[in-house]
Amino acid sequence: MSLWWFITTLAITAFISNSPVYAYDNNPLQDICVAVNDSHASVFVNGKICKDPKLATADDFFFSGLNVSGNPATLFGFAATRVDVTTMPGLNTLGISIVRADLEPQGLVPFHTHLLATALITVLEGTVYAGFLVPDPANFFKSRLFSKILNPGDAFLIPQGLIRFVYNVEHKKATFLASFNSQNPEAIMIPSSILASEPPIMDDILAKGFQLNKSEIAELRKKFS
Repeated sequence: MSLWWFITTLAITAFISNSPVYAYDNNPLQDICVAVNDSHASVFVNGKICKDPKLATADDFFFSGLNVSGNPATLFGFAATRVDVTTMPGLNTLGISIVRADLEPQGLVPFHTHLLATALITVLEGTVYAGFLVPDPANFFKSRLFSKILNPGDAFLIPQGLIRFVYNVEHKKATFLASFNSQNPEAIMIPSSILASEPPIMDDILAKGFQLNKSEIAELRKKFS
């Protein structure tokens, strides 16, 4: 079976499993709410628990390292450096975050989605091919592709909850920034979410769903293990 058929079916599966209702970050009700990890706290909020404002420092609102590329993921050839509520606690309740992505030559940020955020990507270096898929309301087995070739200085908007990808089309590295309207955009990487789930999805289901045989499913599992 063609691997392209597998990829197409994988994207369709993500479409029909997506909820039509999307979340977003609410406006804060206080000036600052620096996140603090407290596994013994008895109060849970939509986000993280707030540190006492009197204990907040400038470091809670600081991050260093966006000028440095991360270590690329070996399977797809991309690295991501996140500035979100986990790396900058002062972002808690403020509804923003940013990611630096570095792609090796022909590197790919594979099919994924951010259920909690819209993304605005801005290319800093290199040339990338970016796109997102919008479901066809008349036929959920089809979709419409919105895509652009982006060069340094170009920006591309990807609406919340839609499947998207970014591919480095050149033989040199590429870098872009992705800005989100959420403190935690929650990336869901579609191929690995399906093929490397714990516990694993039955081979019969994957083979039937993607029209592949079990040996092909086994080979794909090895790549994501």
